[in-house]
Amino acid sequence: MKFLFDSDSWQEIYGSIRKNKMRTVITVIGVLWGIFLLLVLLGAARGMENGFNKLFGNFATNSVFVWTQSTDTPFKGFKKGRRFSLNTNDINALTIEYHKEIKLLAPRNQTNNSIIHNFKSGNFKVSGDYPILDQIQKKKLLYGRFLNENDILSAAKVTVISEDMYKQLFDKDVMPVGEYIKINAINYKVIGVYQPSNTIDFDGDTAYIPFTTFKKVYNTADKIDWMMITANEGTDIEQMERDIILTLKNLHKVHPDDERAFGSVNLGKEIGKVTGFLTGMKFLTWFVGIATLIAGVFAIGNILLITVKERTKEIGIRRALGATPKMIRQQIILESVFLTTVAGMLGVIFGALILFLIDTAFGQGPDAALVNPTVDIPIILIAFTTLVIFGTLIGLIPAHMATIVKPIEALREE
Repeated sequence: MKFLFDSDSWQEIYGSIRKNKMRTVITVIGVLWGIFLLLVLLGAARGMENGFNKLFGNFATNSVFVWTQSTDTPFKGFKKGRRFSLNTNDINALTIEYHKEIKLLAPRNQTNNSIIHNFKSGNFKVSGDYPILDQIQKKKLLYGRFLNENDILSAAKVTVISEDMYKQLFDKDVMPVGEYIKINAINYKVIGVYQPSNTIDFDGDTAYIPFTTFKKVYNTADKIDWMMITANEGTDIEQMERDIILTLKNLHKVHPDDERAFGSVNLGKEIGKVTGFLTGMKFLTWFVGIATLIAGVFAIGNILLITVKERTKEIGIRRALGATPKMIRQQIILESVFLTTVAGMLGVIFGALILFLIDTAFGQGPDAALVNPTVDIPIILIAFTTLVIFGTLIGLIPAHMATIVKPIEALREE
């Protein structure tokens, strides 16, 4: 290790770089570009992933939404075009049959109504729900609470409204919790105010009331408009969707091959497409980045080979004065490692700077496409260490060429 601290070794490296400034700069840029490109692409991929996760926020992404439409095939005496509805018996049947696959199941009813508070009014969605909805589609409460089991059991006339509804119906300084609003000419006590999600949100501005209350007020009996189902971890969400719809077809006497009778959205399936794209992008990023790194390192090897050729006479003189092959080899390898290290450090610095500028320009605000585009420190260290190892290995080739130079033949070189 003494050669690392030998001033003569570093003076020779400096002299070699100074003699070939342009060639050295171009070589360093080639290696710098490799690690720079790797870090920027990995950071951008991470930013896209973060933006995607932010889009879905606290929503249970392994969820399926199911509703009824109209039949497309006659079956068991029923004509084509029959309309029907989900009901509470469906919920019980699915809960029993798929108890291992289903984690959460929320039946829902919705309508539109005029909502009034004093002299202010607006037309909004009104949704009859169970407290379990808050586990599937988490609400950020600004005031009060969400629906609970007591509200369901007592069919309480209570409601949870959105922040925008609060601003439209109430004066600025009025605390809404405890106040009453009229929905369909019936008084409801406000028990909570939530902030609508600025990411994925299927409800928008909605007044949530207990499912049992909705049933009584709107006389829906056992009817259900649609249901939200969240699967347990490890469940094949696509297979579960197919099985549930097939079970519902059987319960409602719908032809098994009828593709129109039920509508559904498989959030897990759609998310899988995006995550698959992100995984592919990461793989491509690593491939392109490492290939560029290797190309840059080979450029250093080529430059050093040319340098060895140009310094043949100098190497011969050193050999004649007593320099051993090991000393010559160490000198060439040290120069290779030095160039790759400097290029790698510059690549990391410029990469971090570009990611910071990307985050500043595109990573701010609720609609940001790239959120916090960063690269983990261990990945940076692995990339940098790999670069230095490659630099060392590639330096062995010109180092070997330098050691096989015979002093007498080298001194004859013109």
